[in-house]
Amino acid sequence: MTEIPAIRLSTPGGPEAMHLSTVSLPQPGSGQIRIRHSAIGVNFIDTYHRSGLYKVDLPTGIGLEGAGTVDALGEGAEGWSIGDRAVYCTGPIGAYAAAHCVAADRAVKLPDGIGFDAAASSLLKGLTVQYLIRQIHRVQAGETVLFHAGAGGVGQIAVQWLKALGATVIATAGGPEKCALVSALGADHVIDYRTDEIAPKVREITGGAGVPVVYDGVGADTFMASLDSLQPRGLLVSFGNASGPVTGVDLGLLAAKGSLFVTRPTLFHYVPTREALQAAADDLFAAMLDGSITLAEPTVYPLAEATQAHTDLEARRTTGSLILRP
Repeated sequence: MTEIPAIRLSTPGGPEAMHLSTVSLPQPGSGQIRIRHSAIGVNFIDTYHRSGLYKVDLPTGIGLEGAGTVDALGEGAEGWSIGDRAVYCTGPIGAYAAAHCVAADRAVKLPDGIGFDAAASSLLKGLTVQYLIRQIHRVQAGETVLFHAGAGGVGQIAVQWLKALGATVIATAGGPEKCALVSALGADHVIDYRTDEIAPKVREITGGAGVPVVYDGVGADTFMASLDSLQPRGLLVSFGNASGPVTGVDLGLLAAKGSLFVTRPTLFHYVPTREALQAAADDLFAAMLDGSITLAEPTVYPLAEATQAHTDLEARRTTGSLILRP
């Protein structure tokens, strides 16, 4: 039986918990397609699965996102043909491998003009931005919003897309180099969280009013600053835990700080059907193809160096997106 390289996880832990192994080439089941990967996306959610923050059944593969060519079809895999260019980002877990089987209705076809590297480095991040700014709170031209971690993979897409929508963008980043990058992407105001207090700067920028919505993928380190940056009845969208999860929240704070709203969403609940997934992907692809979003070349690691990719990602030594090359 043909074997392929794959990253496996036997116990939760740090990056060193992952190991390169050899596994049998998976065969697509009913309603599945098999994709031979050209590029594999690396995302913060992968580190949550690896560390045990998000529980997964062990032993397991890891990774949710990949792009490549369909090379096998399971029974009932409607709408696909051998040779189709495909990308997916909602699993099942196990994308860190040379090939992976996914449900036919959880993958999308790549349009001409978008390559495998761009797709694998942007679909999960881009769909995250799509549901944040086009579904949870549909940002309107003229609104001022705060988006944390503007130099990250999600942040770079968000800053550009928000500007294309006509928003005034306040973004945070760490250090002069990352702040300059975010500014170059079009952010109207960039706050260096290493040297500035976030909420007072937001109040200064907005003439004391605060913003109607804050998008926070950082988590514990920025939670209070995010609440303090909101105008009355504002919305905090807490969508990630890069600095650790938010815990021990006193709901009375929301009343005291202006009858605020907080949501802790996940992408999976915003693209629950094939139609919803395709519509969100089409929205993203259109923004990429019309130039609203320009992606920097991703940082590429060989599949065998997935441990180093996670180490660099968690140490915030990277900007933009990371991919693995099988």
